[in-house]
Amino acid sequence: MMVFRLSRAKFAGDLSGKGAEMAGGRWNSKGVAMLYTSGSVALCVVELAVHLPLGLLPADFYLTTLFIPERINIEEIQYKELPSDWKKLPHSSSTQKAGDLFVTRKSSPVLKVPSAIVPAEYNYLINPLHPESKKIEILSMEPFEFDQRLFVR
Repeated sequence: MMVFRLSRAKFAGDLSGKGAEMAGGRWNSKGVAMLYTSGSVALCVVELAVHLPLGLLPADFYLTTLFIPERINIEEIQYKELPSDWKKLPHSSSTQKAGDLFVTRKSSPVLKVPSAIVPAEYNYLINPLHPESKKIEILSMEPFEFDQRLFVR
């Protein structure tokens, strides 16, 4: 299975989850390392775009394509399991607790979660502390140009 990640060039090959660890996110608290990836390039673009101000065309971004081998177990949180506040901004502590538990339990290297932005799509959260996460390979890292129509109004 292939998953995708958009990041600044200097972080394109970094699979440590340090960025999410420093900032926190929907599925992790500050201090908990996690690597956010998406099931499609389009979802990657949308997930990043909602965090950037309009009028600011992102530059110096790379698209990293990762390969998750079939033998790696992928846990899943399904819609029916989500708390009612899972899409809330700022991020809900309930989803952060679920992601933090996933990381600390180390039961699987990957957690499949619904996208809060595109309901029919999924993000794949990688636990960099799980020993099997080292089997996840970088297939490619390429410069990525955003279409200016997404940002400039």
